[in-house]
Amino acid sequence: MVTEGLSKQPLATITAYIAALGFNCVRLTYATYMVTREEFLHLPVRQSLLNLGLKSAVDGILAHNPNVIDLTLVESFKTVIQSLEKQNIMVIIDNHVSKPMWCCSGNDGNGFFGDVYFSVAEWQQGWTIMATLFHDSPNVIAMSLRNELRGYNQNSADWDTYMISGAETIHKVNPKVLVIFSGMDFDKDLSFLDPNRVRLSFEKKLVFEVHWYGFNNADQWNNGNLNQVCSKISNNLMKNAGFLLDNGFPLFMSEFGIDQRGGNTADNRYLTCFLAFAIELDIEWAIWTLHASYYIRDGIPDMEEDYSVLSYDWASPRNVTILRILSSIQVPYIGPLPVQVPEFKMLYHPLSGRCVLRSNSGKQAVLGRCSKTEAWANDNGVLKIQGTELCLHADGAEQPVTLGANCGGTDSKWDVISATNMQFSSQSSGSICLDTGPNARDLVTNPCRCLQGKEQCDPESQWFKLVRSTRKLTSEQSNLEKALANDTAEADIAVIFSYFFTAMLEGFDRFV
Repeated sequence: MVTEGLSKQPLATITAYIAALGFNCVRLTYATYMVTREEFLHLPVRQSLLNLGLKSAVDGILAHNPNVIDLTLVESFKTVIQSLEKQNIMVIIDNHVSKPMWCCSGNDGNGFFGDVYFSVAEWQQGWTIMATLFHDSPNVIAMSLRNELRGYNQNSADWDTYMISGAETIHKVNPKVLVIFSGMDFDKDLSFLDPNRVRLSFEKKLVFEVHWYGFNNADQWNNGNLNQVCSKISNNLMKNAGFLLDNGFPLFMSEFGIDQRGGNTADNRYLTCFLAFAIELDIEWAIWTLHASYYIRDGIPDMEEDYSVLSYDWASPRNVTILRILSSIQVPYIGPLPVQVPEFKMLYHPLSGRCVLRSNSGKQAVLGRCSKTEAWANDNGVLKIQGTELCLHADGAEQPVTLGANCGGTDSKWDVISATNMQFSSQSSGSICLDTGPNARDLVTNPCRCLQGKEQCDPESQWFKLVRSTRKLTSEQSNLEKALANDTAEADIAVIFSYFFTAMLEGFDRFV
C-alpha cells in the first residue's frame, strides 16, 4: 500500500527517470482495503511500515522523501500520481488485490468475486472511492477493474455480472476514464467472452487486458524448437485474447516481462517472440516491472525484483540491452495517431529490436534504427525499397546481403518459411536464410535453421518480420538527444544521467 522505491530515491527522481526512459504511462496498483477499511484508511506511511517491522524502510523514506512519511496511505498514493502528472505521465489505476499482500496464487483468497477477501460490495465501494478521489486528476486516464482473476470459483456468468457492474460503478462517478476488463486464469484467458454481450451504458471506453509471461511455458522455451513453440503459443494467445482485435476492441498487454539479469534462457527466447507479436499487432503494453525492490515480499524485507527495469538501488537500468530493444516498440507504428505517410512495410528483426536499411555506401543491407528504416515492399518475393530500383540480393551462403537494381533473378527472390513465417529463404538456394553476421549490424545468408521438429533448436537470429507502418521516417535528433543539447544547469542531476542512459539505449550508432 506504500508505493515501492520511496526509501531508495526521491519521488521526483523516479518519475523523471520513467519519462527519460521513454515510458509514457504507469500502471499503478492498489489494494481495496486501503480505502475501505478503517485500520488502513487513516494509517500513516510511517506506522504502516513500522507495523511490519520495517524501520530501515522508514529511515530510507525519511532520507529521500520526508514529506511522505507522515501522510496517510491514500495521501501518499495521491502524491505519487501528482508527481507522475508533473512528468506528463499517464496513470492506469489497477485494483490488484483486496487484502494487501503479495499477488498472486490460485488460493490466496483474493482471486475471484466472492472469495474470502474479495467481497463484491466492498470492491465496488472501493472503486466508488477511487473514482471520486481521482475525478479531477488529468493524468489518470484508465481504471483496471481487477488484476488476474483466478481460482476455483472463477466462472463466466459471475464475470459478466460483476465486471459490468464494476464498470458502471466507475462510470457513474467518473465518466472520463477508460475502464479495463481483465480475463480469467491469471488474465491469460478471454476466450469465454462474446464481446457483443458486454452491454454497457457507455461507448468507446472499454478496453480488454491480457498477460503473457515466458515462465508459464518455460520448459517449451528451454527445450523446444523455437519456430514451433513461438508459433503455437502466439496462436493460442490470439485465440484466447487477440480475437478481440478482430472484433474492433482495444487490447492492452498489461503485463509481460522477463528476468532482466539476462541469464534466463526461456525468458530471453520468449522475449524475441513477444516482440514480433507486439509489433505486428502494434499493441499497447506495460512491462512488469519498474520497481527494483519491495519493502517486504513473502516475509523478506527489501527483497530484490529480478524482473525490474531498474537496478537494486533504483539509480540505473538493470539491463541496458533489453531496454534498448524494448525501445523499438515504445512508439506506435500504425496506432491511434493520424496517418503521417502512406502505409509501407518495415523489415523488423525482433532479436535486436532493429530494422533493415541500406548501409552508408548503399550497396549492402544492415540493421539500424527503426525510426529511419527503409520503406519495403514485397512484390512476389522481391523485397524492394520503395521509390528506388533497389532490392535485396542473396550472394551465397555466409556472404553479405547486398542491394542492387537487377531484381529479376532468383537471387533477388525470397520465400517466407517456417512455422513462424519469420525466416526469409533465398530462392537461389532453398537452404540459406537471411541472418545476422559476426558484426551485429551486418546481414548475411546462412543455412536455414530449425525448419523441422528438432528439439532445442534456436533460429532467433534468422527471424525477420514485415510490419505495417504509417510512421514518418526521420533522421532528426530524438527528444532525448535534444534534451542533452539544452541548458541543463538547473536540472536535477539524476535526470541528466537518465537522459544519458536513454541515449545509450538507442545504440552508439545513433548516439554518435
